[in-house]
Amino acid sequence: IQEFLVYYQPVVDAVTKKCTSCEALVRWDSKSLGFMGPSDFVPLAEYLGLITSIGDYVLEEACSQCRYWNEHGYPDFHVNVNLSVVQLLQKDVVKNIEKILLKTGVNPKNIILEITESFAINDMNRVLEIIKGLKKLGPRIALDDFGTGYSSLSHIRELPIDIIKIDRCFVIDLGKDDYAETFVRMVAELADTIGVRMCVEGVEYDEQLQILKDMKKVQYIQGYYYDKPLTEEAFEKKYL
Repeated sequence: IQEFLVYYQPVVDAVTKKCTSCEALVRWDSKSLGFMGPSDFVPLAEYLGLITSIGDYVLEEACSQCRYWNEHGYPDFHVNVNLSVVQLLQKDVVKNIEKILLKTGVNPKNIILEITESFAINDMNRVLEIIKGLKKLGPRIALDDFGTGYSSLSHIRELPIDIIKIDRCFVIDLGKDDYAETFVRMVAELADTIGVRMCVEGVEYDEQLQILKDMKKVQYIQGYYYDKPLTEEAFEKKYL
């Protein structure tokens, strides 16, 4: 597990342009296979049943790091952590996450747990139970990859989520495709109506950023336009 590293990508406030949080992202620096991003090893880790151990490790590292930053001058800074579908399907997922939060001593309100939209719509009753259990522990919940799971928009209203993260596939086409722009605008309006904040990821160009700013209902922006995922040292030096 020591070969797995946690990188951090800034999440920027659309109005103040300040980095208010970051997303923890796992990388594998394998002695035999070299440096790999998640798309190269996560499917294999899921197949081999190792993804829960990796996910727990990333969550613990991210919580410890968040606590350190909170205690060293940034009390409101928060960290987003992805939960894999396999992690979320564990019977004791809520207890397990509670253990990690208690072990690291982080303020749970500064942790945002990201779950994918495709998981959220598979079994609504079970998902509702899990999300409610997680929220009782203190973290906020973000619905990740939104727009790729073909969920009914009415589902969003049923889920006690705090943030919607629009999938990058819609951002790529901003400025080139009316559908992508209309979709992002519609979700931003919907999120605003139900009191949910909105984050757009995968932003790379000025044109995309300008379109999002003009919408005025997008709170957070993430993507290579601002920065790629960085090591903890590099992130801290640049943003904190």
